[in-house]
Parts: sequence; structure tokens; C-alpha cells
Amino acid sequence: MAGPGAAVQRFLGPLLCLWVLRLPAGSGAAARGLDVASYRERVRAMFYHAYEHYLESAFPYDELRPLTCDGQDTWGSFSLTLIDALDTLLILGNVSEFQRVVNVLQEGVDFDIDVNASVFETNIRVVGGLLSAHLLSRKAGIEVEAGWPCSGPLLRMAEEAARKLLPAFQTPTGMPYGTVNLLHGVNPGETPVTCTAGIGTFIVEFATLSHLTGDPVFEDVARKALKALWKNRSDIGLVGNHIDVITAKWVAQDAGIGAGVDSYFEYLVKGAILLQDKELMSMFLEYNKAIKNYTKFDDWYLWVQMYKGTVSMPVFQSLEAYWPGLQSLIGDVDNAMRTFLNYYTVWKQFGGLPEFYNIPQGYTVDKREGYPLRPELIESAMYLYRATRDPTLLELGRDAVESIEKISKVDCGFATIKDLRDHRLDNRMESFFLAETIKYLYLLFDPDNFIHNDGSDFDVVVTPYGECVLNAGGYIFNTEAHPIDPAALHCCRKRKEEQWEVEDLMREFYSRKKTKKFTLKRAPNHGEGESAKDPEDASSEKAGEKRNSKKSSHSLLSCPSQSFNSKLAVLGQVFLDNT
Repeated sequence: MAGPGAAVQRFLGPLLCLWVLRLPAGSGAAARGLDVASYRERVRAMFYHAYEHYLESAFPYDELRPLTCDGQDTWGSFSLTLIDALDTLLILGNVSEFQRVVNVLQEGVDFDIDVNASVFETNIRVVGGLLSAHLLSRKAGIEVEAGWPCSGPLLRMAEEAARKLLPAFQTPTGMPYGTVNLLHGVNPGETPVTCTAGIGTFIVEFATLSHLTGDPVFEDVARKALKALWKNRSDIGLVGNHIDVITAKWVAQDAGIGAGVDSYFEYLVKGAILLQDKELMSMFLEYNKAIKNYTKFDDWYLWVQMYKGTVSMPVFQSLEAYWPGLQSLIGDVDNAMRTFLNYYTVWKQFGGLPEFYNIPQGYTVDKREGYPLRPELIESAMYLYRATRDPTLLELGRDAVESIEKISKVDCGFATIKDLRDHRLDNRMESFFLAETIKYLYLLFDPDNFIHNDGSDFDVVVTPYGECVLNAGGYIFNTEAHPIDPAALHCCRKRKEEQWEVEDLMREFYSRKKTKKFTLKRAPNHGEGESAKDPEDASSEKAGEKRNSKKSSHSLLSCPSQSFNSKLAVLGQVFLDNT
């Protein structure tokens, strides 16, 4: 008979079976003597060197200018670095500063301002950062309000910011403008040309908002934009770089996996995992075939003409370095490692990744020699290390720490590297350095971080719709590295089939005396033997009768053995019932 954790395993299955891995202990770092703990502490020190100088010299501006020790607004005057760094604070274990910053943001951030803001950047940095912090608030010791995670001040801030972006989606195609005025909407003279990533990078944040708030408008506009891009792909299955959102005509017809396109592909995969959506994954897999057929050469990915497939730019862009991590999420680990090693050779050549690298010439491209401390290669190393424990991936982390500290560190923080050839610096520290680069480095060197939870530890909270499992792991990072708890999307919905299954699973779990290795943290003031009832159902017995009479191909909360899910499984079956 299945053990007492089986019910919870089945409940957590779709949230964790997609990228939580069980790997042998004692491999990896020990094989080459790399002191993981030492590098983890060096990364922590890097964070605080940058963060504290931002607070001292730049707050409340968006970003720190580390060469002049002052600040500047870049993406909309939101104290952006503070929002972007918030969940990193918790990942580093700084609960008190997380709590302080939450109060600062509630009191000081105003979205009702006459500012032209990037729709894309505001979504991934502001909306994503606030949603992540909202979902982590209880873990950070904040006294959450009744109804959380379906309500809360950070959630309301995220919703307010997202609503400011909605006018951008009011186009004939459903594809959004690239810029919106937060007070007045889309300016009359706004260009209709938007990059592909600026259209297809909303489903993670907007679907999360819709599921938490109950307002479907956010997920609806994100899906419409995704499908518009899919509809306008070329006959050979590729999308270009920039498109006119009014006419749906491609303005830039270069197809690749890098700048201007990158996070569109990323969000098809992550949206599929987050929402258990086979349609989104099938879209990506079709794109992946075309990408392999037309752009892949010797484990490099070039740029090609979207209609003909002919090479237009034989370059590697630093933004493409996310691709091996994305490949790992669909189980293509071998190809991911080969491509990663190509990219790592470029890092070793320069001590960083230049924005553009000419593959045939083996050198930088004119006026694209800089490295703004981007996270993408480190991100891929973190994912691949979770999948393989290959010590080479830790060595990339080591090299990144050494390079950034040696080249980029200045008295007031870390400066963008303007030219990797001579290590000249630029007076900017982008907020993603604290949101992504430092976070992925730290997680690479911290295998026991709560982010890597394998489901053996979790919380049960009570919502207006019943009991809800949270903090079990399987976090989905948005493209700014803000982790979203997939389980939270099941907390605030009124779908009867789902609610009935949750109730049955929790009843089964609580009815057993054994706990084995599962650790349960119950929310206060809720009886051990009780099961939360949907307020719309007078009788759980009647609900059970209705449910049992309803036929379904598979459970809504199961991890069905279908090709879709097996494509997402990295190392096969993750959970086994204890017998």
C-alpha cells in the first residue's frame, strides 16, 4: 500500500515532476576540490557590496551608477533595484531586510505617474518581482492578511502595475506596443514596431496574476499575444525579430534564439510547466524543430532569414546563453551541455561574454564588445548542475566570481564592462545584476537552498477556497529570475473538480498516522482532522458523488503518463510511492 505521503506526492506531482531531480550525493564539487561554501560566501559578499552601495548612493533611483556613486532612473522611476533585489534577499536568508524593504515599497512606490515605461521591462522586473515577493512573504515571516495568497499588499501593487500595461495590448492583432505611458496609456505617436520577446513574455506573470486575483484579463491578453506570434510564423516555422503590431508584418526578419526573441521561447516552456499547458509546449517543440533544422551548426546557433533559412549573421549573442538551461527543462541535457561548453569557451577567452561574438572569426564584433554582467550563462550552469552534477558547471561559477570581482568591482559596487578586450568600465550597474546574476551564482553554490526543495517539505495554508499546499519547490523563474511558486496558482480558483481532489488528498493525508520524510507545517487555528469546504458546497458527500460520476481522461492534479509530460521529465520518474 502507498505510504502516507502518496496523496501529497500526487498533489505535488505536476508542480515538481517537471524539473526536481534526485541525484546522487557526494558527486560534483568534491571531484575537483572546489570549495563550494567559500564561493557561496563570496557571492553573498558581492551582493551586499552592491546592495548597500545602492541604498547609500542611489536609492530611490532605479539604478546605481557605481563609478560616480550616485543613481539614475532608467526604466520608470520605481526604485527598480530594490524591487529586483527583494526575493534575492530572502534566498540569501536575510528575513529582516526583506521585511523592511516590503514596507518601504508599500509606502514609496507609485505607478500613477507620467512616465513612458517599457511594457516588457515593467512586466518582468516590477510585476514579476512583486508577485514573487508576495508569494514568499509568509516564508519571510511577514504577517499576511486573511485570504493570502489570494490577497495582499504586494499582490495589489503587482496588479496595479500590470493594469497600467493593459492599454498596450489594445491593438488589432492583440500584440502589445513596446512602450506605454503609465498615466495616459499609449502615446498617439508610439511606434507599432515591437520585438518578438516584447510580445511573447507575459504568460508567466499575467497568468499568475489572473489565478491569484480571479481576473482573467491578464492571462487572456498574454495568450492572445502568444498565439498571434504563432499564427504569423513563417512557412518554415520561424519567427523574426521585430513585427508591426498593427499590421502583423515582420519588420526585422532575422530568426534566432537571442536578443529580441529569446524570452518568447523561454515563456512557451515555462508557461507550459507553470500551467500544465500542452498547447504551449507543442508550440515550443515545433519551433525547436525549426531552430535545429535551420539555425543550429556544430552546437552553435546562428541567425538566419526567417523565410528562407539562409544564414544572415554567424554570431553568438550573450543573451543566447539561456538556451542550454531551457533545453535542460525539456530533458535535452546532452545537447544542452554541448552548447554550454561552446559558450564557456568564449567566457574563458575574455573573462565574460561579449554581447556579440563572431563564430567563424572567433572574436568580438565591433561595438558589441561589452559585458553588462549578464546572468544567462550562469543561469544555464545552475539548471544543468541540478540535472547533472557535472563539476564543470561549478567551475563556470568559480570563473564568474573571479572575473566579476577582478574586472568589475569598484568602490561603490560593480560596473558594467564596456569592453572585454581592455576591461574598460561603464558607469552603470543594471538591476538584473542583483536580481539574476548574483541569485543564480548563489543558487549554483547553495544546493540546500529552499528554492531547490524536492517536495519533502511544504506548508499547508487555508484560503477562502480551501486548503492549499505552498513552498514545496518546483519554482518557475521568470526571465528576471523572480521565482513563482506553481502551487499558488491552485490556491485561489473555484474549479470544482480541482477543489474536490485537493480535499480528498488532504483528507487522506491527515487520516494517516505515519509521516515518513514529509514535513508538514500547518497554518494556525485549523483543526487537524478538518477538511476545508468549498463555501458554495453544502455537502462534501454530494460533491464526492458528483465527482465520482464525472469521467475524465486523467486527474487534473496528476502527472499523467503522456508524451507531453514525458518530454518535460528530465531524468524520468521523480516520485515513487513508498511501499
